[in-house]
Amino acid sequence: MTTPLVSARNLERVFSFGSEQIRAIHDVDLDVFFGQLFAVTGRSGSGKTTLLNLLAGLDRPTSGTICIENQDLSQLSEWELTRLRRRNIGFVFQSFALLPLLSAYENVELPLRIADWEKGERHRRTEECLELVGLEDRAGHRPYELSGGERQRVAIARALVHRPSLVLADEPTGELDSASGAAIFAMLKDIVQKEKVAIVVATHDVALARIATATRELSDGTFVA
Repeated sequence: MTTPLVSARNLERVFSFGSEQIRAIHDVDLDVFFGQLFAVTGRSGSGKTTLLNLLAGLDRPTSGTICIENQDLSQLSEWELTRLRRRNIGFVFQSFALLPLLSAYENVELPLRIADWEKGERHRRTEECLELVGLEDRAGHRPYELSGGERQRVAIARALVHRPSLVLADEPTGELDSASGAAIFAMLKDIVQKEKVAIVVATHDVALARIATATRELSDGTFVA
């Protein structure tokens, strides 16, 4: 049987507020494989963002284990977690998080500059990712010159540019109209095959989630049938 890229077992995350404890995530088991667009659905407050933060190593579970490419995140130092995120994980945010003074090309290229990629390879990969999301002819435009759907495509290209094995997308269609949102989801499904990655998407839109290759629903911090 194929080994999962991401494997989580018995995840629990408890937040303490004075004498009160909130179980944001509990009793969560999860396997994500290469080539999957995995959708996590649920209402606001169901625990979707908390789960993504745990999978990214941005937060640590109160109990349970998470392994990414056979690396147990609980055994990694903060420096090792940072290195894992820089090399193996891409992020897509609801609000796009693009730098307004940089062009689409420069926003996508930036992670490679930070990682000190060679100039020629940096240029080739940036153009490749812009073409992958259908924006090669918009490379010189700044974010304010792009539509919401185009800005999210730039953000997706940036998340892919360093060749991660896993992309985590938190409500990537939350600020888009229904047509643009459907186009983004369809593109993500296509990307998992072309780039040989796994993408985990948190979304409240159940209709869009049906496009995914696998779907689980969170309710009050745990998966439901």
